[in-house]
Amino acid sequence: MEPALLVTLIVIAVVLVLLIVWIWVTYNRLTKNRIRVDEAWSDITVQLKRRADLIPNLINTVSGYAQHEQRVFSEVTQARSETLSASTPGEASVAENHLQGALRSLFAVAEAYPQLQASNNFTQLQRDLVQTEDKIQSSRRYYNGSVRELNTSIKVFPNNVVAGPFGFGEREFFDVADRAAISEPPRVQF
Repeated sequence: MEPALLVTLIVIAVVLVLLIVWIWVTYNRLTKNRIRVDEAWSDITVQLKRRADLIPNLINTVSGYAQHEQRVFSEVTQARSETLSASTPGEASVAENHLQGALRSLFAVAEAYPQLQASNNFTQLQRDLVQTEDKIQSSRRYYNGSVRELNTSIKVFPNNVVAGPFGFGEREFFDVADRAAISEPPRVQF
């Protein structure tokens, strides 16, 4: 075999090995980013479920004092159902808008009842809800950061050469159409 042909074959083999290593490293990095996004979404769903579990207790506490406010209670119950059935960030965003509005209405009703505001059960539920809202905000920030990192990794060259054929797709941000509705947790002024 001629030395020039041997050098050419070695160069081709080295380039192929480097290409395979680069594809492997890129695939693993994209996979880690995708897993991070899935984990972050799971954290959000856990917090949304926790909040949804608090809502029936809150409704029961308030309804004991304000039985004539059935419309508000049914709106909160409906919004809670939407939150529990949301499976994508887009669906969760719409459900968040509805739930935040319904909770504001519920707390507005509660403000009219001083004896309710003095109830230890009500104040503990309110504290738990505010803590959960804070955790949802934190989880949403982490999720959106993870989505941004994954989406950027998928779009940039040369990663996009690996991302497409291996089925890596962009993820949806957990954004809310009405930012004012979720800008702060529901509050009750005593």
